[in-house]
Amino acid sequence: MYDYTDFDEAFVRTRVAQFRGQVARRLDGSLSEDEFRPLRLMNGVYLQLHAYMLRVAIPYGTLSARQMRALADIADRWDRGYGHFTTRQNIQFNWPKLVDIPDILGALADVGMHAIQTSGNTIRNVTADHFAGAAADEIEDPRPVAELIRQWSTDHPEFQFLPRKFKIAITGSPSDRAVTRAHDIGLRMLRQGGAPGFEVLVGGGLGRTPILGQVIRPFLPKADLLPYLEAIVAAYNLAGRRDNKYKARLKITVFESGLKAFGEAVEAEFARTRAAFSGVDQQLLAEIEAAFARPALPARDANAYHAARAADAAFRAFAAQNVAAHRVAGYGIVTVSLKAHGETPGDATSAQMRVLADLAETFSAGELRISHEQNVILPHVALADLPALHRALAAAGLATANAGLLSDIIACPGMDYCALATARSIPVAQEIATHFKALELEEEIGQIKIKISGCINACGHHHVGHIGILGLDRAGVENYQITLGGDAAERAAIGDKTGPGFAYDEIVPAIERILRAYLAVRLGRDESFIETFRRLGAAPFKAALYHEGARDAA
Repeated sequence: MYDYTDFDEAFVRTRVAQFRGQVARRLDGSLSEDEFRPLRLMNGVYLQLHAYMLRVAIPYGTLSARQMRALADIADRWDRGYGHFTTRQNIQFNWPKLVDIPDILGALADVGMHAIQTSGNTIRNVTADHFAGAAADEIEDPRPVAELIRQWSTDHPEFQFLPRKFKIAITGSPSDRAVTRAHDIGLRMLRQGGAPGFEVLVGGGLGRTPILGQVIRPFLPKADLLPYLEAIVAAYNLAGRRDNKYKARLKITVFESGLKAFGEAVEAEFARTRAAFSGVDQQLLAEIEAAFARPALPARDANAYHAARAADAAFRAFAAQNVAAHRVAGYGIVTVSLKAHGETPGDATSAQMRVLADLAETFSAGELRISHEQNVILPHVALADLPALHRALAAAGLATANAGLLSDIIACPGMDYCALATARSIPVAQEIATHFKALELEEEIGQIKIKISGCINACGHHHVGHIGILGLDRAGVENYQITLGGDAAERAAIGDKTGPGFAYDEIVPAIERILRAYLAVRLGRDESFIETFRRLGAAPFKAALYHEGARDAA
């Protein structure tokens, strides 16, 4: 893992001191809220529905055990004993007092963390495949490149006041676990002639105008990446609209100008920018790569693992559902679900965070990952240790065997917390999970991605859910639109709206009608919901959804 250098340490400490002074001036009235707003946003501080919220960066989703313990301590000392992991691999604290936030930032700096550029019209936290550095299908660990991008983009003098927020995602595997096509820039690692490089996508994004990113460079040599990214952002900074924030994202710039014209502007910038990069970036990347050396993973006898799978049904389900293939034989990548039935998706208590930190040190080389699906990953677990790990997780309420199943729902905070939300998300996710658990249908339904947003900003990624749910306000009443056929992976797709929306008390029965229709028309248990949808289209699901007598809530 990357550790702060002396420069990083001094930089972050200076920012903390600077913000401490800004908070003091806000509290004594020297700064108005309008004057304070851009300053707090640059340090990850939002004013939510009920209180301030602090969004802490977890770059490329990687945490050490020490850092996880620090987050637990912050939750206990300055919040309400929990944190919320987000789809950008951040953690949010929903109840800090403004006067305490500089102390929180100081505590984060003690463990090499910060909240810089987790908001504002800047380059946000760079996200990555949550299996990075461990995945069996990985071409190369993308996190060193993600760290290089983080260092380049942090406080970049040209890019602090972009037309709108800017998001980058990177994957080092053919399997896209980073939703690269839903980002302003998506980077997919590949090899050409044995040399590593990237397919570069631009202009993706969700929100009120969902658009999938397009390929601007089929192959970009790894050594050209940073100057090419600088060219893209510079071209956007010049061409992006500032007259209308709803049309200011890169996706609109690319849509209005066309990919060809925008690509020509980028290439012109790149010709100028490339010459300015003397190779210092590659020297720095080599130093960063050394910090991401793979942990030593000795060979282990897996007999205990196989015996536990044969004897224990609960462990067998956990191993089948929550353990993915590791690049080293005899090891697995464990997804720890933060989606126990009826709980808030993405929330972890301080006690659970400490358990996860302890288990990471005992079983996973001291490392954890946060996924964009709001779960925690233990990336390097010997199969021999899985039975003991499972017992410890079960004791902490963290052994739910539902990764990738119906109750593994992405949900934004919705109207329970967010000032922008127009409907609740969390209770809908909770009721869907508990409803289908009671019906005992979750395993029968199998792999499916349900994603819920409480407003059109789409923080819950509903557009790319196999089933997406969007909560809106209709004349003061919550109304939920359903989309079908979205996908966040390699065959990325924006879901199609099915028709009129549903009232709060109708949304769970509506989802049940869709899924019972799926069970009736699939070719067998091996055909997933999204595969069935692609084969048959929306017609059988719409027919079930709006059957005669179903109440139209629109």
